[in-house]
Amino acid sequence: MTRVLKEIAKAFSIGIAVFIVLLAIQYFIVGSKISWGKELLILFAYNQLYTLVYFLSISYFIRYMATYYRSQFFSIKNLGVIFLGVILITIIATFSLHFFTQVVINDSTVDLFLKNEHPKAYYIPLNISIIVTAAFLYFYYYKLQQEQKITEQQLIAGTASAKFTALKNQLDPHFLFNSLNVLTGLIEENPPAAVQFTTALSKVYRYVLEQKDKELVTIAQELDFAKRYLSLLKMRYEDSLEVQLPDTIKNPEAKVVPLSLQLLIENAVKHNSATPTNKLFIKIEETENHLVITNSLNSKQTLKKGTGLGLQNIIQRFRLLSNRPVKVVKSDTYFTVYLPLLTKKIAVMNTSKEYISSKKLAQAKARVEAIKSFYIHLAVYIIVMGFLLILNLINGGFPWVIFPLVGWGFGVLGHASEAFDYHPLFGKKWEEKKINQYLNKK
Repeated sequence: MTRVLKEIAKAFSIGIAVFIVLLAIQYFIVGSKISWGKELLILFAYNQLYTLVYFLSISYFIRYMATYYRSQFFSIKNLGVIFLGVILITIIATFSLHFFTQVVINDSTVDLFLKNEHPKAYYIPLNISIIVTAAFLYFYYYKLQQEQKITEQQLIAGTASAKFTALKNQLDPHFLFNSLNVLTGLIEENPPAAVQFTTALSKVYRYVLEQKDKELVTIAQELDFAKRYLSLLKMRYEDSLEVQLPDTIKNPEAKVVPLSLQLLIENAVKHNSATPTNKLFIKIEETENHLVITNSLNSKQTLKKGTGLGLQNIIQRFRLLSNRPVKVVKSDTYFTVYLPLLTKKIAVMNTSKEYISSKKLAQAKARVEAIKSFYIHLAVYIIVMGFLLILNLINGGFPWVIFPLVGWGFGVLGHASEAFDYHPLFGKKWEEKKINQYLNKK
């Protein structure tokens, strides 16, 4: 019921606008005087009746076609069907309204009504219907474009956010599994150290839980956690493990993804053997743009290769947060990972190069298709308008061709601005601002 009332209110508003335009044409172009009074009120009532019938029937038809055609709604073929449907509905509605006003209201006979019915009486309603339909389709198309952009941005952000959450959720079982492996080794080799390890592990694991929902942490926090985690490893490996950490932090505001140091240290211990005679060296240092983690290589002779989960997790999380990649350098004796130092300003949700490339290709194809569609639209406009202009000149009288010429012309201009990406009033900056506004609301 509310929707019907809204549609009636829209029809009433459009009727007022059409009535004012008709009066202006009658006064300024035709030169007829306007008689103020009862006659004007009757004309206004008829105008509103006609507008209500036209608007409700045509709007219902367009909404039905939009639901029927869905994504193919704005193809040239379907738009042609829609305009033909609008023309047919207008003719039927005009005939019905003429019959109602002349036979029912003015008590005319059916024979007299049919005798006086002339094709010229359909010109103005047809032109107004075409203009209103073209304007409606243009604004409907523009609205769909904006909604599509917002949905696309939400999809990208939602996908990246979900992917990032999934990556973070991998850390808990990964960290716990490897810690339990270390604990198992201590139980067999040094039970008292295993007890101490269990107590320290509970404190270390608290940090894992605290940082679980964070995208970035400062390198001070991460280095402090790395020291505590290394103290756990020292309980098992004792003199077999040698670690070098930075004494001071050059850039305390710099950030990295949480648990990245822990995963890299864990990988170094997991994939390399460490004995008192062949120690495992781990060095962590801070450069201007990176946090560098280096470990000596003395690979364990195992039949089963590692899954690479830890390193890939770090690489993917940095990729989602920044366009600065994680660098991995491997030599015969050392394995080095360069973690980019980030700030909130450059920590932008990003997608992979493959996605961006495919996105650019899709946008290029869409632009070519839009330009092609515009040229077809322009050709149809020129042909139809030429035909209507000739028809109007032959019949003479009121210059009704001005209605479709101007109304449809606005539609062609709108199509051109969209096809060639030229928006003098609502430019890209305005679009981006509105998209960000709606995204924030969502």
